[in-house]
Amino acid sequence: MTARWAALPVLLVAVFVTTLDFYVANLAVPSIRAGLRASDADVQFVIAGYGLAYAAGLIVSGRLGDLFGHRRVFAAGLALFTLASAACGLADSPGMLVTARVAQGVAAALLAPQVLTLLGLLYQGADRARAFGWYGTAVGLAGVSGQVLGGLLVAADPLGLGWRACFLVNVPVGVAALAVLGRLLPRGGGTSGRDLDLAGAGLVAAGLVAVVLPLVEGREQGWPWWTWCCLAAAAPILGAFVRRQRRLAATGRVPLLDLDVFRDRAFTWGLVAVGLLFGTSAGLSFVLALYLQEGLGLGPLAAGVVCTALNAGFLVASLRPHRSGALVLVLGLALLCHVVAGAATPSRVALALLVTGAGMGLVMSPLLSSVLSGVRPERTGAAAGVLGTVQEAGGVLGGSITGAMFFGTLDGFGTMDGGWRAATLAGLSVLVVAALGVLAHAARGTPVPARFHVKQDCRPDRPDGVEC
Repeated sequence: MTARWAALPVLLVAVFVTTLDFYVANLAVPSIRAGLRASDADVQFVIAGYGLAYAAGLIVSGRLGDLFGHRRVFAAGLALFTLASAACGLADSPGMLVTARVAQGVAAALLAPQVLTLLGLLYQGADRARAFGWYGTAVGLAGVSGQVLGGLLVAADPLGLGWRACFLVNVPVGVAALAVLGRLLPRGGGTSGRDLDLAGAGLVAAGLVAVVLPLVEGREQGWPWWTWCCLAAAAPILGAFVRRQRRLAATGRVPLLDLDVFRDRAFTWGLVAVGLLFGTSAGLSFVLALYLQEGLGLGPLAAGVVCTALNAGFLVASLRPHRSGALVLVLGLALLCHVVAGAATPSRVALALLVTGAGMGLVMSPLLSSVLSGVRPERTGAAAGVLGTVQEAGGVLGGSITGAMFFGTLDGFGTMDGGWRAATLAGLSVLVVAALGVLAHAARGTPVPARFHVKQDCRPDRPDGVEC
């Protein structure tokens, strides 16, 4: 038991640094633009390149963990993330920075499914719920730290590094984790690399890029023809991927993604709820960044302080997770709509965000844990890859749909005070609907199958090599 809990901080380090990089990069964009003389497209790809590579690589990396062992792939991902962070900090051109950010996204994709899989394999029953609670805490802490740490690093300019310090801060953390993971993480068997479906990997990556890239870049570039071509091509590409996986399974070969995981309705509907939850989080962050600064006239630092209330609520509530968080989330968003529609002040917005963040913190870890709880151990790598992909894709879709509603309403009303209020309420209305979807799933309940809680599931000779 002691050895297993000693492994938890190493896994949470990976969660922390990969989440942190979403926030610090956003806050560093103005300094990056000035320091590297980067264009608008350059800085957009600094953000989008990370998320795009992350989403495209998750299913593949889940299968890599099944084949080569989850500890081995985790170590490779952490090493690559550390090196890519150093490359970001040392970049001397926009092209080099974008390339390093894509490498960071690939590394994050390697890490995410292994973390979820190892949490599921190492901990059972109440211990699993506790471990996933700490997972949610790490996400919340990274959110709070990203808001504050990014601004402080750029403002303090340690050693004259400026925005580069936002990326270089990952290096000592990664090196320290790499130094101890060999002693703390269990040796996972894995099978053979000969079963890796490279063609399938190419298809799923191309399909996800075809969905994510136009959603990230389309509105900023006025929806040119290539964005519609990409979206139109996504369905046939992903359809070809599904047909290939079925064909491989029918001929006795091992597919990249075991489609049987979707036969469990709890897993499938849980994925929908996860996508809605992460879409709500991403959409809310997008709306707040605009409303607080442009609508209420706050400066970047003051807006960051207000936004910290959201992550602070998440962080505190994630220590005592509960499915009732879905209801708290809906109530928090409803309160935020009420504040925005009336006489909004920063303190009132912060209070509503505190409640909203608490709802997210309460519901996230039970939701993630329940999604994976019914998956057979030999399929957890593939399932975790799908789960991570849904998280990332849900965030992109949530931000894009909310942004479309926001800017569409703003174009109709103009940028006067009433326009910002109407646009924010339009964006929040999308998030309320998504949160109601999460609430509907939580109300159904997702019991954890007893067969994965019995003691023999943690036996020393289990085929995945986990030592209990």
